[in-house]
Parts: sequence; C-alpha cells; structure tokens
Amino acid sequence: MCAYLAVGVWHHWLVRRDAGFVRRCWPAVRRGLDFVVSLQLPFGGISWSRDPGGTASAGALVAGSSSIFQALGAGIALGELMSEPHPDWELAAGRLGHALRGHRDLFLDKSTYSMDWYYPVLGGAVRGAAGRELLRSRWDDFVVAGLGVRCVDTNPWVTGAETCELVLALHALGDRNRAVGLLRDMQHLRAEDGGYWTGYVYRDDARWPEEHTTYTAAAVVLAVDALSATTTGAYIFGRATSPRAVAATGLACGCEPALSGVR
Repeated sequence: MCAYLAVGVWHHWLVRRDAGFVRRCWPAVRRGLDFVVSLQLPFGGISWSRDPGGTASAGALVAGSSSIFQALGAGIALGELMSEPHPDWELAAGRLGHALRGHRDLFLDKSTYSMDWYYPVLGGAVRGAAGRELLRSRWDDFVVAGLGVRCVDTNPWVTGAETCELVLALHALGDRNRAVGLLRDMQHLRAEDGGYWTGYVYRDDARWPEEHTTYTAAAVVLAVDALSATTTGAYIFGRATSPRAVAATGLACGCEPALSGVR
C-alpha cells in the first residue's frame, strides 16, 4: 500500500495540474516507492509485507504487485515532472511486469478472489490479446449476469468495488460494451442518497455488509469517468501519459476516448 500514493498524486496532477501539491507529496511518494522496490523478490514479484524486525515475507500477491506496477509507472511519471528520474524504479517495473505476464504461478495462490484474476489487466501489466484471454479465462466464475462481480468464487456475493474495477479493466482493453453493461448491472447497489452499498448476497436477497464505503463510491466515480471521459484523469487506468513511464512499463492501450456518458 506504500506504493499507491503515487497513483493518487499522479491522478490529482492529471485532473488539477497543481504543481504545489505534487511538490508537497513528492518526498512521501519517493520514500514509499523506494521502500516497495526494496522488497522485490528474485523472480520479480514484490513481497507483500515486512515485519518489524525487517524480515520480508517470501511471498508476493498478484493483486498487490499489479497495483504496484501501476504505481511505479505513476512514480516514474512524477519523477519526470519533478526532474528526478529513477532508473531503479524503471528496472523494477520491467522485472515486475515480466513476472506478472509470464510467472503468475510464482505468486501466492489467491485464485479464489476475483482481484487475483483481473488485476494484472487493471494495473497495466497484461494488455492486448493476452489481457482479453485472461479475462475470458474466468469470466463465468466471477461475473453474475445482471448483478456484477463476485468478490470470491465460492460465495454468492457480488460487490460494487470489484465490479467497477473490472469495468476499468475492460475499458483499458477497449471493451466498452461489456464495461458499460457491468456498470449498469451494479446500479442495484445505489442508495437513495447517491451512496453505494458494499455488496449484495443474492441467494439471501440481502445487502451485506450494511454500509456505504468510500472505496466503493470511489470505484464508481473512476469507472464513470473512464467511460465518459469527463475529466483529464479519465485514462489513469488506460494509458501512461509520460514517455518515460511508457518506455519503462509498456503502459498503453488502444482504447479511444469515449465521450458518450452512461445513462
């Protein structure tokens, strides 16, 4: 999670162009990414934690490492903006992307979770034909027609955040029709006040947990922005806007701006 601040700061820059904000946050972004890169394992994945004694876990998570891949791209772009290049981050991103594309069997097995399935696409490490094949491979395990995406494949429980994240992954692959369809499907979680319930247990016809979470609301906002291109941050999950970040991570997509909103 120490890496994710980079994505938030880069997104803020894309939307607000507030150089002062970037300068204030840059030291924390730099320290966070330096720490994360220090936890890279020999095969390229990022150890998911380090204990108080300084010992890193021997395991890496697909979802976490996929998010870190995107964060490294954002950090490289911020470094370019700050005139502080970080070739070590570029090297780490290259190794991490290779691991996520070709060695997912070396990561910890969390395959029961939908995040483990689509996050390599969401984070940008796997795109194009490989990304489409990855989403095809477990679509029927996780996607519940008319409702959204299961959090885990063993439970009859769809969640708003996971559904919107898959919307973003689909959009990054240029699959607008299915992205729009899933965003529409999850609107049953919208509350009267405009907030969103976390999830829905469809066998029991029950919302659970009974809470409106900020992370669910944020995922909805990001998904709607991606599909409507309302802000200049709409492609935060779609393409890198820094030449150095593109070169280092290969972050790019073939999707074109989609100007029609979701009704």
